[in-house]
Amino acid sequence: MRASTDHILTSHVGSLPRPDDLIEANRARQAGERIDEPQFQEKLRMAVSDVVRRQKDIGIDVPGDGEYGKAMGQRIDYGAWMSYCYHRLDGLDFTGPDMHAMPPRRSRPGEIVLTGFADRRDRVRFAEAYADPESGITIGRRPPTGPVCVGPLTYTGQAAIAADTANFKAALAAAAIEEGFMTAIAPGATTRMGNTFYKTQEEFLFASAEAMREEYKAILDAGLVLQLDDPALATDWDMINPEPTVEEYKKFATVQVEALNHALRGLPQDRIRFHLCWGSWHGPHTTDIPMRDIVDLMLAVNAGAYSFEAGNVRHEHEWKVWQDVRLPGDKLILPGVVSHATNVVEHPNLVADRILRFANLVGRERVIASTDCGLGGRIHPQIAWAKLEALVEGARLATRQLWA
Repeated sequence: MRASTDHILTSHVGSLPRPDDLIEANRARQAGERIDEPQFQEKLRMAVSDVVRRQKDIGIDVPGDGEYGKAMGQRIDYGAWMSYCYHRLDGLDFTGPDMHAMPPRRSRPGEIVLTGFADRRDRVRFAEAYADPESGITIGRRPPTGPVCVGPLTYTGQAAIAADTANFKAALAAAAIEEGFMTAIAPGATTRMGNTFYKTQEEFLFASAEAMREEYKAILDAGLVLQLDDPALATDWDMINPEPTVEEYKKFATVQVEALNHALRGLPQDRIRFHLCWGSWHGPHTTDIPMRDIVDLMLAVNAGAYSFEAGNVRHEHEWKVWQDVRLPGDKLILPGVVSHATNVVEHPNLVADRILRFANLVGRERVIASTDCGLGGRIHPQIAWAKLEALVEGARLATRQLWA
């Protein structure tokens, strides 16, 4: 991966706003309506080319494909980063409950289990706000059913990932960009669905790791940077009722890290980055686990760079964690310096201040300015692109000070 050798590089977490015609085409395709498949694939290819060119035009140094190959059939969609994998894995049945409709489950000392999304402690505490359609808390329409693992997990997405990487590589070449990243879901997030086949959660995790490894290799073999999306490492904390001790939770989450590292065995760490976040829904987030409690778990992932939320009001103060935590070796960090959590566009001076905090602690060469989370499907497209412009300008301001 490129490092910030002569200026603060800029990137983002992955999801970018989709054009309306691609959203409509995905909706029709997902609904089983008759479409012209070659025409759809050409529309997707052109959309990826356009979004890469737009990132270059505003000054993003390390662009992504916008996650355009991960279908969004509606403008507000918080789940495409995860749900895409359901169509690339065999062994699933889709007549089970959606994760937001799963019944509550209770943990006991020594036996941690994940409850349903609707029973998350943040949602229970602010039930009235979550139920109020005018509160601003929304994740868009949810499907009536969801996946359940009923057989051995195997990867069947070879054609899909081949198309994704080909589209993205062509777009990078056309824009004369030397490096780009592509996201893929981590095993800890894939296994929050129902499971009636594997005897234990650990067995389920390692089966998912083995299956998804094929996608990870395909991205790396295409010459791209692989970003692993794993909000489960942080957000599973809020899916455990009653709240466990930090020690119990870390023991539970360590297995997720072990499964992910199993999937990454032998793969080049210096071309892998890991994304951790506390979920991108616009809620109170008062039950988020502190960064300090899980930063060692994040750094235990065999990756060359770590992306994390650092720009929203629940986690901005946690830059101070890096006063005490040593970033290993020559690894990099991608702190979020603009956020998906607000419609307010950050002032470039504030963005620069946030960058400088991290650069002064870990070294300017080891910081890439990024976003808290994906912007696509979460905030209006105009605002999303304005935030990326503020990100680029803030990085320029920070560069002037750091390389003065």
